[in-house]
Amino acid sequence: MAVPKKRTSKMKTKSRQSVWMNKSNIQAQRAISLAKSLAANNGTSFVYSQNTPETSED
Repeated sequence: MAVPKKRTSKMKTKSRQSVWMNKSNIQAQRAISLAKSLAANNGTSFVYSQNTPETSED
């Protein structure tokens, strides 16, 4: 079984954690921004129909 030979320093651990947290914070900001633009009907990222589908009568 593989076992690390030395303990990882707190500085390296905190550095890796901060990189991960910064990436997640950026994604969260993008998601909130997109949600705000869609809520204000300013969203141009998605193409979707706002009309209800019409049923065809045969």
